[in-house]
Amino acid sequence: MLIFRYIATQVCVGLIIATAVLLPLFSFFDLLDQLDDVGKGTYRTIDAFIYTIMLLPRRFIQIAPFIALLGTVAALGALAVNSELIAMRSAGVSPLKISMAPLAVGIGLIVFIAGLEQFAAPQLQQKAISNRAVALNQTAELGKGLGIWTRNERNILRIGQMLHAKKASDVEILNFDQENLLQAHIHAEFADIRSNDAWILTNVVIRKFSDTQILLTRAETLSWQSFLKPEDIATLTKPPESLSPTELVRHVDFLRSTGQDADSYALALWRKAGSALLTIAMLMLSMPFIFGSIRAGLANKLVIAALIGVAVYLLDQIFANAGLLLHLEPAVAALAPSAILILLAILWLRNVY
Repeated sequence: MLIFRYIATQVCVGLIIATAVLLPLFSFFDLLDQLDDVGKGTYRTIDAFIYTIMLLPRRFIQIAPFIALLGTVAALGALAVNSELIAMRSAGVSPLKISMAPLAVGIGLIVFIAGLEQFAAPQLQQKAISNRAVALNQTAELGKGLGIWTRNERNILRIGQMLHAKKASDVEILNFDQENLLQAHIHAEFADIRSNDAWILTNVVIRKFSDTQILLTRAETLSWQSFLKPEDIATLTKPPESLSPTELVRHVDFLRSTGQDADSYALALWRKAGSALLTIAMLMLSMPFIFGSIRAGLANKLVIAALIGVAVYLLDQIFANAGLLLHLEPAVAALAPSAILILLAILWLRNVY
């Protein structure tokens, strides 16, 4: 038990050092990207720094698998260089028992990441995106000039712009009958979104279509029972990766229940699970580095680990994009790279042990 705690402590120190090196590096790239927009609208240098700081939890989650790999290789490599692992092996401690400590630390890391993913990273990232959009006078749109589009079985809704969480402008509603023929087109200059899903449309133009004519009417106000809840509207304006797992589950269910394409959101959900699996895979890959050549230099191990980390990152991105392009099952596209790495790590470990 004493050896277990000692190894776990060294691995924790290695993870902290890896985080201290990698997180500022990636954040520096984020800051450079934001500094290009300084001077546009009311976006200032301090806003760029605040944006970068608010993105720290998200960046940590994204690079956590590589932190796990480099941190564990550095920690166990240092023990090997100091001949401590040799002493443990001479005392009868098997490589399997030594490996349990890093895996336990990895499980703790995954629990910490899950907490960040649910309660901190999405909220901070969404706030950062919102503040930046306001400062740059940008609107929350799914496409430049296209607005926000969504539908259910009988209606198509387009929101030109969300002025704030409870008010929209340039709203269009297309209503279809059971034979999918257009029955009515409603355009409103503004829409006030109420908590009971009732929208109060103002400055409304209504066109009703029949076989023989188009009836046009106008109204100052019109009440419309929306199929969208306020939280669904907010979700539509956010990047899929910025949503928490519970938000993604709810939104995927909403999209599928209304017959819409949910692949990008389902992939984002499964990639969050895949990130945890990838962290375990990286920890498992770090073991053969150490036990394969226990007296080898630490610097070479770190270089090889870094190269593997880059290769894994590219593999993960290729699988995700190919999955969307080829309409693969999101779970397969998100989890396949991690599953392949775990299988390779197991085969490598069997040869080493």
